[in-house]
Amino acid sequence: MIAIIDGGSTKCDWVILDNAGKPHLKTTTLGFNPNIINPDFIGQEIDKNQDLFFVKNHIEKVFFYGSGCGTPANVKKVENEFVKAFPQAEVRIKEDLTAAAYAAYNGMPAIVCILGTGSNSCFFDGEKIRVDLPSLGFLIGDEGSGSALGKHLLRRFFMKKLPADLEREFNKTYNLTIEEAIRMMYHNPRANAYLGEFNKFIADHKSHPYFQNMVFDEMKNFLDYQVLPYPESGETEINFIGYIAYIYEDILRAAAAELNLNIGKVVQKPIESLVGYHKKYILNLD
Repeated sequence: MIAIIDGGSTKCDWVILDNAGKPHLKTTTLGFNPNIINPDFIGQEIDKNQDLFFVKNHIEKVFFYGSGCGTPANVKKVENEFVKAFPQAEVRIKEDLTAAAYAAYNGMPAIVCILGTGSNSCFFDGEKIRVDLPSLGFLIGDEGSGSALGKHLLRRFFMKKLPADLEREFNKTYNLTIEEAIRMMYHNPRANAYLGEFNKFIADHKSHPYFQNMVFDEMKNFLDYQVLPYPESGETEINFIGYIAYIYEDILRAAAAELNLNIGKVVQKPIESLVGYHKKYILNLD
C-alpha cells in the first residue's frame, strides 16, 4: 500500500492507495508542523486513528508533504517519526510547497502559492521547484494567511476598531476575553491554528464592506511580498492552493487584477490532485 499525505499546520489529509493505485481509504489527522508540535505527537496521533493503525504495517511507501518541513533538521525530525510509525515503508518527507506545486501543475510553468493557515510561494517549471522567498512563519510572515487575517480581526476587536454591528456579532459569537485570547496566543503550541479559526467569522460576514476592504488589503499584502518579487510574476499564471484562497477567491482575484497579475487555478484541497500527480508522474500507475 502507498500513503500520500498533505500535511498542513491544522490538519493532514491522507489517501491510502493499494498497489494498483486504487483508493483503499481516506482519513484526516491533526497537523504535524514540527515548528509548533513535539515530534512525538506524530506517532501518537497516527496510532489514535483506527484506520491508519490497522493498515500501518502494510504500508510500503509514504509520501508526506508538510508545513514546516522546509529545513533538513525538520525533515529529519518528521522522517524519524514516520519511520517508527510505518516500519515496513520507504518514507519520503518534503515541504508543503512541493505538494502545492504538484497539485496545481497543469503542464505549464507557474508560480504556485499556498494560502491556508500559513502562506508561501514558489515557481514550478514542471520538474524543479524554485523558492525565491523565505517562509517567516506567523509571527512576522504568513501574509494573506488564515493566521494573518485572524490577527487582524482580534487586534481590531480588542482595539475597538470594528464597526458596531460586527463588534456586537463578534461578542455574541465568541464572548472572548482578552485574558483568554492572550492565553491561547502565547501559551498554545497551535497559536497559528487558533488565530486561523477566526476566519469562520470573517467568511460568514465577508460581504460586509469592512471585511471586504480588510481581506482585499491583506491579499494585496501577500501578492506584494510573496508573488511580485518573482521575475515571472507579470508573464506567467499564478495558481493557488488552500482554504483561504478558496474562501476569498473573488477578493483575491480582484486584488491580483489591480496589480495586473493573472490568477489561474484556485484549489481548496490539494490531496486529490496530489494523488493524481503521483499516479501519473511518480508511481507510473496511469
